[in-house]
Amino acid sequence: KVSTEDPEMAFCTLANREDLNPEEGSIHHCLYQFTRNEKLTETNKLLCDVCTQRHCGPKNNVKSEKKYVYTNAKKQMLISLAPPILTLHLKRFQHAGFNLQKVNRHIKFPEVIDLAPFCTAKCKNVAEGNTKVLYSLYGVVEHSGTMRSGHYTAYVKMRTTNNHLSDLVLRGQSPQALETEPVKGQWFHISDTHVQAVSASKVLSSQAYLLFYERLL
Repeated sequence: KVSTEDPEMAFCTLANREDLNPEEGSIHHCLYQFTRNEKLTETNKLLCDVCTQRHCGPKNNVKSEKKYVYTNAKKQMLISLAPPILTLHLKRFQHAGFNLQKVNRHIKFPEVIDLAPFCTAKCKNVAEGNTKVLYSLYGVVEHSGTMRSGHYTAYVKMRTTNNHLSDLVLRGQSPQALETEPVKGQWFHISDTHVQAVSASKVLSSQAYLLFYERLL
């Protein structure tokens, strides 16, 4: 969606992203790169209707003469609606010539993540004045093997029912003041029919393919 209501706020976020200084090889760095400000120049210039009308007159004349004006622009992808459940899908492949190669690099991810630096300043379901949008990790999917074959396993946290999360999912009510620590519970590693209790450190050292977070604040 192109924002034309308040251009000054178009590239503003709930929290200052410049204070992040994210560590390379972390989920914060991935999000920072995905939501970075991009300049559209040369062959990537943006077609500007206002500039076209200014230079070429009314729209009907412009279409007949096919004179369009392109201008330099900035583009940034930010979150405009914080989801109840945050699912992060890591790209685990790269091109190696004409082939695809699996990326086995470990990406660091936290138990609690703050999305505020990646949310637009006018994020729809964040209470006014809040500068944090916190999520707690509750599930991880891991893949072992190659691009051609392998095995999926999962880490899942058994935790108590989150009534605030239910309100957010069912009624869209924005959380006001909840706990900012990870949701308490026991982690389990699941591989087919085998289930084993594991520590949080074991989960955080896994080679994540999919990450599942539930909203805290």
